Parts: sequence; C-alpha cells; structure tokens
Amino acid sequence: MNALLRLLGWLLAVALVVLPVVGLLNGWVGAEHWPLSKLRATAQFQRVDETLLRDTLMPFARQGYFAVDLDAARAAVAALPWVEHAEVRKRWPDVLEVHLAEHVPFARWDDNQLLSEQGRLFPAANIDVPAELPLLGGPETRIDEVVELYNETRAMFAPLGLEVREARLDPRGSWTLRLDNGAEVIVGRHEARGRLNRFVRLLPQLLAQQAQVLARADLRYTNGFALVWADSRENHESQG
Repeated sequence: MNALLRLLGWLLAVALVVLPVVGLLNGWVGAEHWPLSKLRATAQFQRVDETLLRDTLMPFARQGYFAVDLDAARAAVAALPWVEHAEVRKRWPDVLEVHLAEHVPFARWDDNQLLSEQGRLFPAANIDVPAELPLLGGPETRIDEVVELYNETRAMFAPLGLEVREARLDPRGSWTLRLDNGAEVIVGRHEARGRLNRFVRLLPQLLAQQAQVLARADLRYTNGFALVWADSRENHESQG
C-alpha cells in the first residue's frame, strides 16, 4: 500500500510539472497570460501593404508567446504580394518581430508574372505594375539567356536613341524584339547577335532613306533584311 501511495505521489508530482509545460506549448495558458501585443518590423519596405502585413500576423500573435507558430507566420508573410523573403521571430516578453525583403522588379515576364532583379519570378496579380518595365518572355528555364540578350540589345540600340521595350524567346528558340517606336524586330534562331549587330550598324542609313516609320524588320535572311514601313504595305529588302 505504501509503495502504491508513493507511486501515485510521484505520478502526481510529474503531472504538476508536465501539464503546465504542455499547456504553455499548446497555448492553453500562453495566449491568455503571455500575449504578443507588439508587432515590430526590422526592415524598411515601400510596396508591401502595412495594414495587410499586420492583419496577416495578428492571428499568430493571438496564439501567445509560447504557442505561436513561427514557421506558419513566416509562410503567411512570404505569400504576400511583393515579399521576396521573410523571417518572423518572437522577442520576450510580448514582441512579434518580422524582417522582410521586397522584390525589386526588373521586368514583366509574359502576361501574369514579374521578374525581380534577383532573377526570380513572382505573380503580378493584385500588384500595381510599374508602366516603365520592359516585357520579357520565354521558357522559365532560360530566364538568364533572355535577360542577357535584352541587356545586350538595350546597349546596342541606345546610341540610336531607341529603347528595347520587349524581348521574347519562343519555344523553338526564335528571338523577337520590339522597340519603343513600335517597330518589331524578328531576329530568328541562328546567329542572333551577329544579325543584330549588322542591323544596328545599318539602321541609321536605312532610316535616313525613308520618310515612313519602320514597322517591322525581319533579320532572318542570309545577306540582308526584309523591312516593312508603317505607311506602306510594300516590303523592302536591304542588303547587309
């Protein structure tokens, strides 16, 4: 009997220690007595909606210091528009701290995504997309190639006072550009840089010979280009 009483007493003592700990971890006590009443952002941000950020974190703060699910809170913040990376921590006794990095947009990508300066795609839904961003497109596995050619062609056309507004690579590997004057430049799949260099070198002369605005240039010719002018339906082939 004495042994049984000692066993019961030992079990009761263990329960008195374990149950409060379990209660804290599950929020039974923590949410009531150790609430997270302060939200602290440790990084500046411009595009992330502050109200939306606060509303996203509020349900996690209510869980209390000991019960808050930091991984779930981080995932919820990371899913917000413009957020590239997020970290969520708790600081004793009542602070929920969030550190986030925003996407810095480099270009639009196809119809429904944006490309960040870090080379990452993120959804454009519910985002006020800056109008000055160029439009790029192609297979997502070839983002680096598209960005590289866009940067090269932007440098090529800039001395002529022209800006590359679109650069696309289709699934067959064919390149197409569009300039800020509306001209479409069909480059094709082969020797893209060589064709573009030759075209840019001759373009001032070609433009000087015509009063019309260039509408399209097809560079997929061995020794020249097929040009279409906006005010004429005739095609003109110029030798390179």
